[in-house]
Amino acid sequence: QVQLVESGGGLVQPGGSLRLSCAASGNIFNIYAMGWFRQAPGRQRELVARILTDGNTAYADSVKGRFTISRDNAKNTVYLQMNSLKPEDTAVYFCNTRIYNDYNLLNDYWGQGTQVTVSS
Repeated sequence: QVQLVESGGGLVQPGGSLRLSCAASGNIFNIYAMGWFRQAPGRQRELVARILTDGNTAYADSVKGRFTISRDNAKNTVYLQMNSLKPEDTAVYFCNTRIYNDYNLLNDYWGQGTQVTVSS
């Protein structure tokens, strides 16, 4: 199985910064991508940022230029640096990894979620 352990959420004022971390362990030998999703109350879960094993990244339009995703392959850890935070960034942030199974199909795994609240 796969375990994802997140850390780094909290309360921050508008314009502030936070860094989220997610450490993966277990059966993680064929990772395709790692990333972050978020879900605000009453809204669907949405992709925030994703990084592939080849280093390519993708971001939601709403966070481009403010958030940066990075990865430490040696530690199997993915980070999300969030700058210039806005109240609309308030949500539960979930770490996600997509891993190829024995049939070469992708399985999704999720962390438990960490709350990010942007408020004055």
